Amino acid sequence: MLSYAQIENRPRLLRSFTGLNGQAFEQLLSSFKRAYEEWLNEQDKMRVIPRQRARGGGRQAVLADAGDKLLFILFYYKFYPVQEVQGFFFGMGKTQAHQWLYRLTPLVSKALGYELQLPERKAASVEEVLATCPELSFIIDGTERPIERPKDKQKQKNYYSGKKKKHTLKNLVISETKTKKIKVLSPTVEGKQHDKSLADSQAYCYPKGTRLYKDSGFQGYEPKNTRALQPKKKPRGGTLSDKEKEQNTRISKVRIRVEHSIGGAKIYRVVKDTLRHHLEGFADAVMEIACGLHNLRIDTRAFNKASV
Repeated sequence: MLSYAQIENRPRLLRSFTGLNGQAFEQLLSSFKRAYEEWLNEQDKMRVIPRQRARGGGRQAVLADAGDKLLFILFYYKFYPVQEVQGFFFGMGKTQAHQWLYRLTPLVSKALGYELQLPERKAASVEEVLATCPELSFIIDGTERPIERPKDKQKQKNYYSGKKKKHTLKNLVISETKTKKIKVLSPTVEGKQHDKSLADSQAYCYPKGTRLYKDSGFQGYEPKNTRALQPKKKPRGGTLSDKEKEQNTRISKVRIRVEHSIGGAKIYRVVKDTLRHHLEGFADAVMEIACGLHNLRIDTRAFNKASV
């Protein structure tokens, strides 16, 4: 059975199993303990019959330690096994694994919120969040992830992505060019929706003087206060000048960083592999968490470099 004690002092295994190095894991663990304790207090308040004995009495839980709980849920996000396999690795049955997955997911999100690592989700707050970034240079892009083919015919049409040739979910991300942190994450929508139409529907506001890099999927997206930078398409039957080609290369070298940001979130296979869950809100929650974990890793690396 896997436990945090087994890999706590084995940094390569810890990173392989959770996507986090020891420093990032311990940092998140501190906030996770806080979130879990608050959840326990809320559960006590909801009891019809007051608790008769202190916590910890009775049969010993499989995931008794907070480190084991955090390892359990991050291992699941990282490898996305079926729940029966997840339970096997952690010494429990499929049903118990299922219960822990849905119990711990909102607590990981809460812990990342305490660490100020979650991307902004409210359109009304985007300008304020982006204004804290000194260079005011960002990249906007769409990302899709596959889902199982819906049984309903209308849902099949809505979720079918012509770009990916499969049924997908879509999010927009806005990342900071310098740090590659994901600063904004849009709501999760059907894969059929076009990048520009989704961006228009969010009506994001940007700080004055923002440079916004984008690709051809956002053709015509020119929000106020921004200088939009997009590679120029070759005209039909024509060619691009050397200056235009050089400019396209410069823009592409910057814009590729958003792919690194998205790839950083998608080391967690729960947002890369075909989503098997149908619980309302779960698909959106795990995407937000994956972005938050990516941001946490970046901050940890930056701290380590500054300390050298």
